[in-house]
Amino acid sequence: MMVQGVNLGLENVAALYLTDGKADTKVVIAEQTVTSIKFQIPPEAKVGRFALMVLTKGKDSKFIEEPVKITVESEGTRPAT
Repeated sequence: MMVQGVNLGLENVAALYLTDGKADTKVVIAEQTVTSIKFQIPPEAKVGRFALMVLTKGKDSKFIEEPVKITVESEGTRPAT
């Protein structure tokens, strides 16, 4: 999967997560540029609808939930990366 935006480079984004507001699942970042992040949903991710959440870098790092939603379906029908 790929998301596009601004300030997504290595100097700004430490990690990317799926979140349902209760539990967070870290995704595997495969490629990262200042305008996009390609990632893989890990096999242990639960089925459901999730928001993307970014962990920023720096001494004041923060988790920021983005207004992007992803639906994880059963393993056999997961989105291709």
